[in-house]
Amino acid sequence: MERYISQLNDAQKLPVLQKDGPMIIIAGAGSGKTRVLTIRIAYLMSQGVDPFNILALTFTNKAAREMKKRISDIVGSNEAKNLWMGTFHSVFARILRAESSKLGYPSNFTIYDTQDSIRLLSSIVKEMQLDKDIYKPKQLYNRISSYKNSLITVRAYFNNPELMEADAMSKKPRTGDIYQEYVDRCFKAGAMDFDDLLLKTNELLNVFPDVLSKYQDRFRYILVDEYQDTNHSQYLIVRALSDRFQNICVVGDDAQSIYAFRGANINNILNFQKDYPDVKVYRLEQNYRSTRNIVEAANSIIEKNKTKLDKVVWTHNDDGPKVKIHRSITDAEEGRFVAATIWEERMNKQLSNNSFAILYRTNAQSRAMEDALRKRDIPYRIYGGLSFYQRKEIKDVLCYLRLVLNPKDEEALIRVINYPARGIGDTTIEKLTVAANHYKRSIFEVMKNIDKIDLRLNGGTKNKLRDFVTMIESFQIISKEQDAFYVADHVAKKTGLIQELRKDNTPEGIGRLENIEELLNGIKDFIEGQREVDGATGSLTEFLEDVALATDLDKDTGDDDRVALMTIHLAKGLEFPYVFVVGMEEDLFPSAMSVNTRAELEEERRLFYVALTRAEHQAYLTYAQSRYRWGKLTDCDPSRFIDEIEPQYVEYLTPPENTYQYKPMINLDIFGDIDKSKLRLSKPTAGTPPAYITNELPKKPEGLRRLKPVNIPSKNTVDTGNNNLNAGTTVMHERFGKGIVIGIEGSGADKKAEINFEVGGVKKLLLRFAKLTILN
Repeated sequence: MERYISQLNDAQKLPVLQKDGPMIIIAGAGSGKTRVLTIRIAYLMSQGVDPFNILALTFTNKAAREMKKRISDIVGSNEAKNLWMGTFHSVFARILRAESSKLGYPSNFTIYDTQDSIRLLSSIVKEMQLDKDIYKPKQLYNRISSYKNSLITVRAYFNNPELMEADAMSKKPRTGDIYQEYVDRCFKAGAMDFDDLLLKTNELLNVFPDVLSKYQDRFRYILVDEYQDTNHSQYLIVRALSDRFQNICVVGDDAQSIYAFRGANINNILNFQKDYPDVKVYRLEQNYRSTRNIVEAANSIIEKNKTKLDKVVWTHNDDGPKVKIHRSITDAEEGRFVAATIWEERMNKQLSNNSFAILYRTNAQSRAMEDALRKRDIPYRIYGGLSFYQRKEIKDVLCYLRLVLNPKDEEALIRVINYPARGIGDTTIEKLTVAANHYKRSIFEVMKNIDKIDLRLNGGTKNKLRDFVTMIESFQIISKEQDAFYVADHVAKKTGLIQELRKDNTPEGIGRLENIEELLNGIKDFIEGQREVDGATGSLTEFLEDVALATDLDKDTGDDDRVALMTIHLAKGLEFPYVFVVGMEEDLFPSAMSVNTRAELEEERRLFYVALTRAEHQAYLTYAQSRYRWGKLTDCDPSRFIDEIEPQYVEYLTPPENTYQYKPMINLDIFGDIDKSKLRLSKPTAGTPPAYITNELPKKPEGLRRLKPVNIPSKNTVDTGNNNLNAGTTVMHERFGKGIVIGIEGSGADKKAEINFEVGGVKKLLLRFAKLTILN
């Protein structure tokens, strides 16, 4: 045991060696809190504390497994097995199974997952003959979940006129009745949902004092990781269990409290010292993860928050490079900068792909990053979600677009024929499929000839099928005359897809709508890029071909050496040598939906702090001056968070907009010095020259010759070395990646290069538009 304790610094040893009493460990980013927790548990066991009397609560199964493994390495696996260690939900489910009879549940009660709960709510809404467009099952689930985590039972709901009035005002007066029916149906089925695992534990400990006493006696030492992420229900359980012996140790960082949208209450950690007057406060302030520049930059950010605990994070690590800030013209260029930087750093320093992480505020931002990485042939993995083109709402739009080009595409047709719902059910689709197989025709052809085939369909269903055919055929006419963006925008609106998604105001629903918007932005960007491809028109055919190549590359090869892409929320607890935080723009980060109150803004700032402190060696912050929104290029302002970093910790790779200064192209000596004694300093009256103009004419400089105009190259001109391009030359292109020149043809403005790209095949580019870098 002494060997492990000796590996700790002085600040880490103090909480490990305090055996009894309440304590809070305020652990800064990268300060080794997991090590402290595990060694503290092992130390308690070495001091004679029975592992059966120790309860350790974490927020993820991964954290629990990691801690248990470390403890096993110290004290042995046999003793470590006896610890009560796991997530809040897993530990409390174990208690509830042992005590279920007191609450009227069987010991083998079912635990409903989210989908189970939503399906049950959907059935209840249908049985109560309510409008499912008003009483949306997923929204109801989220609302009931928030009630339970705030300890608002059905009884408490009906005793709260404000809650009932709020639901009535939002045209959902039956919410309470649905809540009641949902709870009754779960109980009748012998089932609890995830939120019940907390709510019922609270009920068990408060209604049955003997049960509380039993578990207080069992859990004499309680440790809670990530305490800043606890909600009100979790807080009350921990408070009740620890009240008798008060041997409670909580670990957390108020600066990393970023889950308010899930019900996490930062006041739990801020007010811990009030709950336990004899509490000992320990601070882990030495950062072992990041360079000094990253640590100090993060400190300068978080100190802007008014609601926080006192601590100063520091490090003995090297200064390291400064935080690099890059401004791009568009979001597509931002993606290309990130991909190019990863490619260069990887090659120059012989790094692996998994040394890099790209973090963003919303899932929709992954599209530009994915496109740019694919063009560079850089493997990547989306964490916590699907690759952009694999998301349901994106596949729905793409299937409609595939149908426009090829109505015989039956996979696409079956996916979208009744989405959004238009009354064409599974039975109708089965009849159409049987008929199509019988007549050896496509389903779409059968639908076009619905009046000539007897499928025993009623008149209403036939009309719906005719309307669908007419809609697709109208899209086909438009696609022959308009580019891919116009067609996709028209399809998304006329099919009702966008209207359907706008009905869902949950964070998930808003995210899906943002993804549709980002798809349209990507199509617009694709069309702009097609200008340099000889003969390209930006048609729907060209776009779907490009997407097909992209989605083929998405397939997982089982290779773990990939660049990580994820939201900042998901990155909490992780670390990477190189981190790119992209989309650092006002209304994106901080989010436009999170700047209405100081509390919301401070949570966004904590989120930025988390993003920055994921980096070990180098952090990049990138933003775009303009970003497509629903296909229209809109101007963007840099995030306020960039300005909040102290300037000595940052390096601008591109000059910030507010530091622009004109660089004269002529020698300023020809103007001579201004004689300040001859300046008219009094306020000029109307008609008088400005104060800096003197009454004397300057003398004509000697030897002044006629100035020749200076030939300055255009700012937008890129020297691609086109004159040096020959067959066999290897080049790099911003959009298409690496390729080999097959041949050159034409001259002057019409000069073209035929290039075989590794991703995308052979393309003929107009060299006056193409931005090529010669690699050999």
